[in-house]
Amino acid sequence: MATNGDLARRLLAAARGDELAAKSVLRVEGIADAIVGFHAHQAVEKAIKAVLAAKGTEFPFTHDLERLRGFSDKSGIELPSALKDVEELNPFARDERYGSETPIGLDRDQALQWAAAAIVWAQGLVPPPEPDRDSATDPD
Repeated sequence: MATNGDLARRLLAAARGDELAAKSVLRVEGIADAIVGFHAHQAVEKAIKAVLAAKGTEFPFTHDLERLRGFSDKSGIELPSALKDVEELNPFARDERYGSETPIGLDRDQALQWAAAAIVWAQGLVPPPEPDRDSATDPD
């Protein structure tokens, strides 16, 4: 049976994957801001949800980082100051991803800083997996 810790670790692993995807395409010619912004947003979103899951807090199904911040605050989980203004990534969760009429620019370096900061913060709060009890007591 999956535990809150299991969910938290899966979300954190997915956040790391999105951060890696954003880093991987950061300087690739022809890759739009929307792609980098989407993966940076996803990394932050999943990191926040990983912490909420680790704390046993049910969280809303939303991609809105401002809403997740508010929900976290109400749950007694404060986001680090390094995530100040991270809500600027919200348009990349949907509108920019599908091509808005008036695209907004993305500070790619800042987007990656937010993703990295969210992951470092989550890594400090998501517990590692518990050792397998059977293998820990098995003398073989």
